[in-house]
Amino acid sequence: MKTELLFMKQEDVIAAGALDMQKILELVEKVFYLQGHEQIINPPKTVFGIPIGEEPQSHFFSMPVYIGGDVNRPGIKWAAESKTNAKTGNLPMGIDMIILSDPVTVQPVAIMDGMVITAMRTAAAAGVAAKYLAPDDAKVAGLVGAGVIGRTMIMALKEVIPSLKQIKLCDLNTEKARNLADEFKGEIEIILSDNVENAVSGADIVATMTTSKKPFVKSEWVKTGAMVIQMSSYEVEAGVVEKSDKIVVDSWEQMKENELSIINQLVKKGSLDEKDIWSLSKVVCGTKPGRENKDEITMFSSRGMGSLDIIIGDYLYKEAMKKGLGQRLVLWDEAKWV
Repeated sequence: MKTELLFMKQEDVIAAGALDMQKILELVEKVFYLQGHEQIINPPKTVFGIPIGEEPQSHFFSMPVYIGGDVNRPGIKWAAESKTNAKTGNLPMGIDMIILSDPVTVQPVAIMDGMVITAMRTAAAAGVAAKYLAPDDAKVAGLVGAGVIGRTMIMALKEVIPSLKQIKLCDLNTEKARNLADEFKGEIEIILSDNVENAVSGADIVATMTTSKKPFVKSEWVKTGAMVIQMSSYEVEAGVVEKSDKIVVDSWEQMKENELSIINQLVKKGSLDEKDIWSLSKVVCGTKPGRENKDEITMFSSRGMGSLDIIIGDYLYKEAMKKGLGQRLVLWDEAKWV
């Protein structure tokens, strides 16, 4: 029996709806809801760096997932990051692929580019967190990082925070920051800041989207009642975490595998108790409260969950089938040794 699968290049993924942030937010929130009802299998990602025995120049991530409920989709995300690409600018730093399988026959049904999906779902996770944890009348966001996630973060915050009026944007590459601000001209006011303190101080929402391995956000810059979003492992000083009244993560099971995480480091030192770290799924499902008053400081930190990629990939695959997108590939004409 011939087995076919759908191959979706990046253009197909976009044509199927990958840039629809409103829909991506809906799907991402559904993942956290299903996770809270134990309908998702999402083991910690496997990570390794190469070359062996040297400072890693490339990293690879394997993320197998099963999403139950009415989705019923197993799949895997294969992700990779290259320092060489980041330096040369000839290729994206991160290159990702998503594979979806049939839950019964286990045949692969789709292979698709995962780069745009990664960028959208990463910011959407923060967007869902902001929906529950940001100040009700947040007007100013201070963003550090004008890369790919900086772009999608603006998209997500615009969608979930209707009161947002202004974004203060900072990046080491001022040209990149200027270009990103130009992309959103006429949609929201973006002011370029020449340093992190100016961008962060006084902001109702602080968001960091960088590749930094050293903290650069000081606790005294975070005002009372703000929400802090940390998309990398260690962008805020320990004092920011300790100052937060609520600490929420996408998945503690994922994050505690990450030695670089400032939250994980504080737990290991004994200065932070695991029970004081909540998964976003508990907030979405109502077993833990979101923001409770205007003065509390809330923090969301993300490690990245493959289940977000798979639910979006499943949706885009179904949309592609409806729209006639993608290319049919044959895995075999007749299986050997059945």
